[in-house]
Order: sequence, then C-alpha cells, then structure tokens
Amino acid sequence: MAKKNVNEMSFLDHLEDLRWHLIRATLAIVIAGVIAFLFKSFIFDVIILGPKQMSFPTYKYLCKISQFMNIDTTFCAEEFPFIIQNRTMSGQFSAHIWTSIYAGLVIAFPYVLYQLWSFISPGLHDNERKHSRGFILVSSLLFFIGVLFGYYVITPLSINFLATYSVSQEIENQIDIGSYISLVRSSAIASGFVFELPIVIYFLTKVGLVTPQFLKKYRKYALILVLVLSAIITPPDIASQIIVAIPILILYQISIYISALVVRNQKRAAKSKELKTK
Repeated sequence: MAKKNVNEMSFLDHLEDLRWHLIRATLAIVIAGVIAFLFKSFIFDVIILGPKQMSFPTYKYLCKISQFMNIDTTFCAEEFPFIIQNRTMSGQFSAHIWTSIYAGLVIAFPYVLYQLWSFISPGLHDNERKHSRGFILVSSLLFFIGVLFGYYVITPLSINFLATYSVSQEIENQIDIGSYISLVRSSAIASGFVFELPIVIYFLTKVGLVTPQFLKKYRKYALILVLVLSAIITPPDIASQIIVAIPILILYQISIYISALVVRNQKRAAKSKELKTK
C-alpha cells in the first residue's frame, strides 16, 4: 500500500508511522548490539578496560607533558592501585549484555537519526528540508566526536583521580565491575549527547524557542553552568576542568552562530514571500 501524504494522515496514522520508525531504530540497535556481543574480547579488553592501563594514549601524552614541565604526576605510574572485581553470580554476564546494548546504540546512532529524520522531514517545507541537508551526517559526526572526547579525555582523567584518591592507607580499592563500566559508559555517551548542542539549538531556533540574542544575553550564565558541569564530571583540579570546559564553550559559541544563521534565513524567506505577494 502506498504511503499516505503527510497532510492526509490522521493522528493515528502518524502514531503508526512513528511506531514503525521506532521499531526499525530498535532493531538496528539490537543487531549492532549482537555484533558487539560477539566481539567480547575487543569490547572489554581493548575498549572498556583500555583506560585502566597506564599504556593508554592519554596517560602517555599527559606523562610526557608533565615530564617536560618537570611536574610530579600519577600519569607516569606503572599501574593503577586498584583491581576490578565481580561480586554477583550474574554480574559479568549482565555487564556483557548491557555493554553490548549501549555499544549497539553508539554503532547504530546514524541509522537511529535517519529514522528520526524520516519521521520529521515529511512535515517540513521544501526550503526547510533544503536547509537541513546534512543533518544526519553533522549530527552523527558531532556525536562520535563527543564520544571520543568523553572516552579519551573525561574517562582517563576521572579514573586517574578516583583510582589514586585515598582517605587512608588502610583502605584498598577493589572496584565493582558495574561501577567501573558505568563511569566509562556515562563519560563517553553523555559527552556524545552534549556535543549535539548545536543541533538542538538549530531546531529550537527554527521553532522560535531560542534566539541568538537570548543565547548572547545568558552567555555568562552558560559559562558558570559549564564550569559547574565540568567540575561534576571531572576530577577537582583546575586543569581537568578547563580541558573539559573549553570544547563545551566552543560548542556554545558555534550554537550562537547557527542560531543567528537560522534567524537570518527566516527573515530572508519572509521578505521574499512578502515581495512575491505584492
């Protein structure tokens, strides 16, 4: 049966259409998750447990910087003073399942975006679809850059601080597998979604909820919010907070430019329409 025109579709038709887009997106995540499940050694030994090894690229790079500046640091240690343990019967199997699902989400993210765009785009005007070309590519690129930033910057900084922090020499760190994986997962995926800020601002500007003047007016409050956020997700040292805050502030500035561009295009379209009606 041919697909109905969006203007002819009822509310229930839209719900049915949305249901199938969600089913296809979920199926893609499941398939990608199954693939990740089969590559258990690579996912855990190389990716998940990578930041636990002092041979991790971030530690080697920061160690060289510290040595160059003649600063004592824990980045040059031989190994972290903690072990990862499992304390429940199904702990490792559950960790395998949930890690595969989240890996499937990351892998299938472009296709999930494609399904979201396929549902939204029929309701847009031709000029809006034209100006929104590259949505999937740009959104996916920002997401993957954010994931890499979280994995190679936030995760190792957090592990290095938390693993070497001690309130007493009598206490030994034996980290539960769920706690460790949660830190790696949340740092990477949360950063991926944070890097979607320009895309979010683009659509909020399109619907009139945000303006470039609003973003500029509250820029100083955004700066405070970013510093607070970076203080929460990173170790409590200035260097780490600045490393995390800088890209987020750059994204905010880019969002202001995108918002201004959207408003300018809307004014041009309105002016062109007004001239045609005269």
